[in-house]
Amino acid sequence: MPASNPNAWSATALRRAISAAGVALWSWNVETDAFAMDDRGFELWDLERRESVKFEDLSARIHPADRDRVRAAFTATRAIVGAYEIDFRLIIGDDIRWVSARGIGDDTVAQDNLAYGIFLDVTGRKQAEEGHELLAGEMSHRVKNLLAIASGLTQISSRSTTTAKEMAVELTARLTSLGRAHDLVRPLPGHQGKAALLGDLLSILLSPYEDLGAFSGRIRVAVPRMGVGEGAATTLALVMHELATNSLKYGALSAETGTLDISGSSEGDDVRIVWAERGGPQVQKGTGGTGYGSRLVERSVSGQLGGSIEYDWAEEGLVATLLLKAGKLSA
Repeated sequence: MPASNPNAWSATALRRAISAAGVALWSWNVETDAFAMDDRGFELWDLERRESVKFEDLSARIHPADRDRVRAAFTATRAIVGAYEIDFRLIIGDDIRWVSARGIGDDTVAQDNLAYGIFLDVTGRKQAEEGHELLAGEMSHRVKNLLAIASGLTQISSRSTTTAKEMAVELTARLTSLGRAHDLVRPLPGHQGKAALLGDLLSILLSPYEDLGAFSGRIRVAVPRMGVGEGAATTLALVMHELATNSLKYGALSAETGTLDISGSSEGDDVRIVWAERGGPQVQKGTGGTGYGSRLVERSVSGQLGGSIEYDWAEEGLVATLLLKAGKLSA
């Protein structure tokens, strides 16, 4: 076995290894409160090189929300036996930098009142952790929303059907419609964010009704080219499916000669979408949507999309006008 190279363990080699690892060395005089750091430490804290610094000099760089916690933690290390680690934030200009201070506690291990340790820049790890926490929170929020939506759709389907088979078919169609909306949401080119194009979304949501043989070619969509955000896509899916289901049962889509036109226009900060049915059974004057599904649609449009929906129950067919906030639609 070859002999070890003594130069590999020289002070110079070890300093190079420490520098390559991004580690900053420090010492703290527990009596005078003075810190001494290597060049890496001063660079990390964005301070000019000097013989020593006080804790107060470092405190000016620590995030206000972490300052008291870090001060208390450093003081407590004198009573800690064994290794310790403290993570905190620095404010460097407009940037936030995460630092981990690590060392061995207990006054008995100090030499000449000096405690030793390292500073390590852990900004990348912390940002990854925050990203994971954000993703987990977003996933939890979405799951809760979808469960609430599924519960609402189950109640709607139970009220509008008479047999378990009818309910299963209708509920499956509603959930499939939501799935289509979520599948369509994607990042748009030109940094327009994560969205679906309004025309594509409406066409996909109504495609099951378009595919029902006699209905082919009788649903027409003409709306402005604009993005719809993921949250708004779910709400629009509910609204469109509710209107289409009612049309299939009682309106234009229940008749072979019926047609459905969906048009839209931008009006300043608002977007107007008009659902117009023609050629279906004659609508009796005074007819209106007062059921649970209609109330859910109205709450969804006003609550999630910041708009309103108005119904015109004309004899020749229903005309529903949605007035939506453009900002809410793209969210």
